[in-house]
Amino acid sequence: MSTHDDFAPHLEALGKANRAWSRLYPGDAPARQPIHTVYGGAHLYKAETTRRLGELALRQMARYAPDAVALARGIGFVSAATFEAPGALDAAALGAAFESDAAALRRESPQAWLAYTVHDRVLAKLRREAVEDFRIDFEDGYGARPDADEDSTAVAAAREVARGLAEGALPPFIGIRIKSFGAEWQARGARTLEIFVDTLLAATGGRLPDNFVITLPKVTIAEQPRTLVRLCERLEARHGLPAGALRIELMIETTQALLGPDGRSPLPAFLEACEGRCRGAHFGTYDFTASCHITAAYQSMDHPLCDLAKGMMMLAYAGTGIFLSDGATNVMPVGPHRGDALTAAEEQQNRAVVHAAWRLAHRHIRHSLEGGFYQGWDLHPGQLPVRYATCFGFFLEGFAPAAERLRNFIDKAAQATLVGDVFDDAATGQGLLNYFLRALNSGAIEPGDLDQTGLRADEVALRSFAKILAARRGRLQTG
Repeated sequence: MSTHDDFAPHLEALGKANRAWSRLYPGDAPARQPIHTVYGGAHLYKAETTRRLGELALRQMARYAPDAVALARGIGFVSAATFEAPGALDAAALGAAFESDAAALRRESPQAWLAYTVHDRVLAKLRREAVEDFRIDFEDGYGARPDADEDSTAVAAAREVARGLAEGALPPFIGIRIKSFGAEWQARGARTLEIFVDTLLAATGGRLPDNFVITLPKVTIAEQPRTLVRLCERLEARHGLPAGALRIELMIETTQALLGPDGRSPLPAFLEACEGRCRGAHFGTYDFTASCHITAAYQSMDHPLCDLAKGMMMLAYAGTGIFLSDGATNVMPVGPHRGDALTAAEEQQNRAVVHAAWRLAHRHIRHSLEGGFYQGWDLHPGQLPVRYATCFGFFLEGFAPAAERLRNFIDKAAQATLVGDVFDDAATGQGLLNYFLRALNSGAIEPGDLDQTGLRADEVALRSFAKILAARRGRLQTG
């Protein structure tokens, strides 16, 4: 026997271990990830809720950011010097330049071009799809109520979702947040989910909305998501749903979720307990900072301990294919004066308060994006303009160098596989591609912008680096 034959059992064992690792870490998922989740109390939910939120967001933009310069200044995603430097064009002149030749304005003043492009695209997004993901909340946004009240709310909310589904009024992603499966609320959380799903499927004839998810808050032990899986299985069997149809989202909100009593991180065990149902893990900023004994004045999304927690989430879940989400800014963009007959001074005070809240949210969202968290929470319609403006600015700023990198990466990968070289960096390629998919899905870029990447429309539709590579290889072989 040769040395290779003697060593074959070891290579087989290694191959088995490598395949097991690959199943645990398949890489970034090509599916669409929403850039935010809007939470609202279950008792307030109606089929029209997300449409109404868009209308309110547009109204606030009209009042506090009536043009591109006002939006850029109010949020702070463009340097003030762009509009205030000596010799700078005024808003009217910049707007005219953008309308007549946007490409020329981009060459002459990239920051001014960014302000006007973001403004246009935020308006378009709010009119087309103001809310990407909505969570009907039976936890903090609903509170502790008598069982009879929560039962009736679960029925009413489910019927509203069914009506929204029938009328085409639901956002692309939707779900409910039940109460935690800790000792105090486990029975109540399970009962609410059962009532909601039973009512919803009875009203829809057994049809779930697309991208429906169940959010489980304050996860501390693996038995909590594991028990939720067992309940999902029972509901699927009861209603004839395919196995795995009910998906789960975990909320990481306590110190014990990050470091267990044995000195290990429980995060991987949480994901394993979901048995393939987990779609995402959301960070709960304010419950987490409270669990760290941080006083309310210093509870913030960019607190160092929040960065530590999100870093641990990234280390545990990167490459697993689940989506990560940051929390919310809890300072609402609401002025102190109400009504339509306000004095000029009162309007100015409102504007200052709203813009300060926008700038804070912009700082938080930008911090999340730079940390690799492409999703976050929104709690108020006035936060929607800043969510989209910040995300759009982030994607557009880095678009050109990222496009060139992706073009070169795909070309080199296709050539390598054509001549028989091994190319095993598909995960990096998918990560590069996902940058553009996120930007395209959110509305930050338009399909025509992707020409700079060298991708064709049919390739973008594949949403998979491996599939794009295979298609390129096929064309090279036959061409």
